[in-house]
Amino acid sequence: MTLTAYTLGLPSARTTCAVFASPHSGRAYSAEFLRASMLDRQTIRSSEDAFVDDLISSAPLHGAQSISATAPRAFVDLNRGAEELDPAVVNGLRRVTHNPRISSGLGVIPRVVANGRAIYRGKMSLAEARTRLDQYWHPYHAQLRTMLDDTRRDFGQAILIDMHSMPHEAIEGLNHAPSLRPDIILGDRFGAAAAAHIVDHVEAAFKNAGLRVARNAPFAGAYIAQTYGRPSRNQHVVQVEIDRALYMNEARVERSADFDAFEALMSTVIADIAAFGRASQMPLAAE
Repeated sequence: MTLTAYTLGLPSARTTCAVFASPHSGRAYSAEFLRASMLDRQTIRSSEDAFVDDLISSAPLHGAQSISATAPRAFVDLNRGAEELDPAVVNGLRRVTHNPRISSGLGVIPRVVANGRAIYRGKMSLAEARTRLDQYWHPYHAQLRTMLDDTRRDFGQAILIDMHSMPHEAIEGLNHAPSLRPDIILGDRFGAAAAAHIVDHVEAAFKNAGLRVARNAPFAGAYIAQTYGRPSRNQHVVQVEIDRALYMNEARVERSADFDAFEALMSTVIADIAAFGRASQMPLAAE
């Protein structure tokens, strides 16, 4: 496993308060991790937000910073709190108060991947779990925090676009006619993580690109939105969930024939959001 917790996309000149992140697209699966797992390499990738880091790769071209995880979500989940350790997968823990994410096997060290498939044959030591957090979780969040602090200092506010992907079956399960099912679900924790006018603009950027958008159901935002979304402090987080069927073959975890076209479409969305961040904040930065 690489000891680089993240990769950065850095523009030649940072011109917008928008920051793009992909915490679940890491795909550095070490041989040691795969040996410790019950799952084959393809199955273990089922909970990965595959290729989302590529979909935000144009951010620096539009004056925005980006950060993408390198560690797989199945190894350590950066969208969970560091304290969300699962006694069913980590030895030496006291029983914790009820936490639905941990109970379902989706703590910071996940016990399962998609469809509840168990990752491990047994438990790991608490020391091993803490090593994962020290090597990947803490560095990623330290860097993300620095990026947001610097952006807020320089532009007056920060807008984090936290990018994810969702299984197509999650959309099929919604009570919508097929023609009305969303391509994108935005999560702002029902207004707690971002100001309404910012979410409105992010929604408009996707709609202008021809995509159907819904909000907060079934994904309202998890740890990152909850922790970093502070509208009263001019720091906003909008979680974005993209239907994987738009750009990949989920069963094979491969880019589809539509990938390049969708990546280009995403570049127009990123440009729109970055321009909004530029237009709305440059006067504040100049004060």
